Amino acid sequence: MTAFAAILLFALTRAEMIERLRTPPTTQVDGLVQVYANCPADMRREYQGPVASFVANICTTLYTAQAMKPIHFKEPGIVVHVGSIRTNVADVVTTVGKRDGGGDFTRIRLPAPGYSDQEALRIAVTKAFFLAVKGETIDDVTAVKRLREIDPVLRVVDRRAELKRWREQGVFEAEHDDEYYLKLQRSVLEPGTASVEDVANFASRLRLYPEYYGTPFCGRYETLSFEDAIGAAKHDDEVRYTALNKAKELMLYGGGHGDKMTASVLMYGIFLAELARGEKSDDDLRKILGAAEELLKGVTNEDEENDNGQQR
Repeated sequence: MTAFAAILLFALTRAEMIERLRTPPTTQVDGLVQVYANCPADMRREYQGPVASFVANICTTLYTAQAMKPIHFKEPGIVVHVGSIRTNVADVVTTVGKRDGGGDFTRIRLPAPGYSDQEALRIAVTKAFFLAVKGETIDDVTAVKRLREIDPVLRVVDRRAELKRWREQGVFEAEHDDEYYLKLQRSVLEPGTASVEDVANFASRLRLYPEYYGTPFCGRYETLSFEDAIGAAKHDDEVRYTALNKAKELMLYGGGHGDKMTASVLMYGIFLAELARGEKSDDDLRKILGAAEELLKGVTNEDEENDNGQQR
């Protein structure tokens, strides 16, 4: 016991010491978490329950993210002590111990619960969770990454950034390969929303490529813009066949991003279907294509207007 702790102990009345010793811990998450309140009754009422709920919510969300059902703990893997200091002390003190049976547990002390650094507490709880539940020791950087994974907003931000690094710099993270990033590129990271990256990714698909390498359209075109495909379709049926397949592909890359984006995707689909059918005039096809392009520009412009509105 430190000298400071001894002074505090002697400063307590006999009744206060007995009350604190008799106060039961709050147990959460099937025994994984226990929160002790080493503080006066008024602070116990104010902080013990909220701290227990805060820690329990992180653990429950991490269980869900790991696709795991809560494990029953006979002895807690995370022990939190709520202290009695009322001044501005943000410290979150963490120690790892080992039980007699060999299991690891983490003790987290909050000397001044009203001022504790919440981000530091989140990191401490995350590290304690993986140690207790999975026997895994992780550092602060990994803990932060896993915390961001369970936050729906931050998860989207991180995946967009990861996809951008792969697309622009050829960076592969963790053990991911091209197949992972191609699948991520087709995924709807934020349903109902079209980011600038989503629109750019979709726009990059707006070309036709021959089905087989080394068999160019009309014997000379390795790729065709949609505009050029209008004329080429008269001379090569492969252009029309490829256009029909492209219409299906665009739904994979453009669907699920909101009404504006969906309208553009559908208009491009109409254009490609009519190009494949071969019954409309070149002017009619260009009008449909132009309408699709204007709708796509509207998606980006809407995003910019929303950003400007938020800034104002």
